[in-house]
Amino acid sequence: MSITAERKAALIKEYATLEGDTGSPEVQVAILSERIANLTEHFKSHVKDNHSRRGLLKLVSQRRQLLDYLKRKDASRYAALISRLGLRR
Repeated sequence: MSITAERKAALIKEYATLEGDTGSPEVQVAILSERIANLTEHFKSHVKDNHSRRGLLKLVSQRRQLLDYLKRKDASRYAALISRLGLRR
């Protein structure tokens, strides 16, 4: 259900705004999106796993907060990130 260290490093490298950037909203949202996608796949075969479903809802909420923050601060970065990740909003 969690992402591997190699995949996380690849996401950080792909979405980082500067060298060594791990805390920008873009990187955080990309990592959260990967975790959300993994949990979504998990629920296709484990329908009754309600404890993990609560964790999924927390991840979605955290991603939404980061996206709202990015939209307030810089709308162009927000739009670019949404299109790169393929999110609907």
